[in-house]
Amino acid sequence: MSQVPTILFSEMTPPEDREDRFNRWYDEHHIPLRMGAPGFTSAQRYRDGNERNYLAVYEMSSPDVLQTPEYKEIKGKPSAETKEMLGAVTGFTRYLAEQIGSRSNSNDDFIDSPVLYPVFFYVPEERQSDFDSWYDQDHIPLLMQDSRWLGVRRFEIFDGEPGQYNRLALHYLADRSVLESDARKQARETPWRNRLAQEPWFKGHYLVFDRLGDRFRRETDAKP
Repeated sequence: MSQVPTILFSEMTPPEDREDRFNRWYDEHHIPLRMGAPGFTSAQRYRDGNERNYLAVYEMSSPDVLQTPEYKEIKGKPSAETKEMLGAVTGFTRYLAEQIGSRSNSNDDFIDSPVLYPVFFYVPEERQSDFDSWYDQDHIPLLMQDSRWLGVRRFEIFDGEPGQYNRLALHYLADRSVLESDARKQARETPWRNRLAQEPWFKGHYLVFDRLGDRFRRETDAKP
């Protein structure tokens, strides 16, 4: 099994009258079940401010994890409660992506930052090299001039719905106010970005989430 850090990024919005049940089910059943499957290493839940839009980002050791008999059993034979909950939610998204880059602003583990800022793009194949170079060489270094921009991980999406995206950047922030920083303003005004922004495909999909609770980890990986 090849070892390529992989994520499963999934959003959903429960009905208002089932929100408490939804959260209990997610914390006590949905995530723990997946943490028992080989190759799932951790998961973190998020919420979009005071909205009912929830996100879970699962960390996996490779894309092959999704082909194991254990995961196929979990996915293919959901419990009655799981069928009920998934049948009631709206705003469902599910993206699978391999990591293609990571940058940190310190030696600290930034993955557990308070705020997650996901950015999606669909980039035509013939423009991917230029886009990736811009993001890595121009955009990220300028953003990270602000120490509150704790880290960035970049991904290639290989499967997902409902949007037809193939690039995802997860930005890990100390707080939401860094989105109004001079560093971000500068990063969005460079000649390289301005050139790309003239192309019709350059339309990002931007989200902001606050961390919800502690990270779930495999029992063997849990910190004491």
